[in-house]
Amino acid sequence: MSEITAAKVNELRRRSGAGFVDCKKALGEAEGSIEEAIILLRKKGSATAAKKAGRETHAGIIESYVHNGGRIGVLLELNCETDFVARNEDFRELAADICLHIAASNPLYLSRDSVPQPVIDQEREIANAQVAGKPQAVVEKIVEGKIDKWLSQVCLLEQPFARNQDIRLEEHLASVVARIGENIRIGRFVRYQLGE
Repeated sequence: MSEITAAKVNELRRRSGAGFVDCKKALGEAEGSIEEAIILLRKKGSATAAKKAGRETHAGIIESYVHNGGRIGVLLELNCETDFVARNEDFRELAADICLHIAASNPLYLSRDSVPQPVIDQEREIANAQVAGKPQAVVEKIVEGKIDKWLSQVCLLEQPFARNQDIRLEEHLASVVARIGENIRIGRFVRYQLGE
């Protein structure tokens, strides 16, 4: 087992955004490996977020972001459980980061659940046309793979996070929920682009 130094703990804190004690524990469990500790922290963050997911979110903020010389603008409703957290610097930073991500990635929907069925049916029809002539045994798998890939590109929560392409936005959100200790959810968003 390699030594768990303050420098290692600080490096893990910088990369994960987790607290000092959580980073030290994760490094201990991972026998000093920063990469394994990151995975452990991400798992813990997802588990914590799942526990808090059912709690009501009546507080929050509306965040705005204007980019590219006024050519792209974003409005975001980010909800949390209390006004105390809504005023928290980490919460406000999360809102700003999500706005930046929306401006850069242009998601069309929040999650798979919010994609209207007629839109999915239309994408399925397009995918079927693209694989016409292939053996029927593989057509269904190819079409479902194309639909899955398309959904991961157009759903905000499934997109690679703009500030860390190694994780999806929902994983980043879960890590902030774990750190803050309250349920946080994206209420709604809209992205404007000049001329669209």
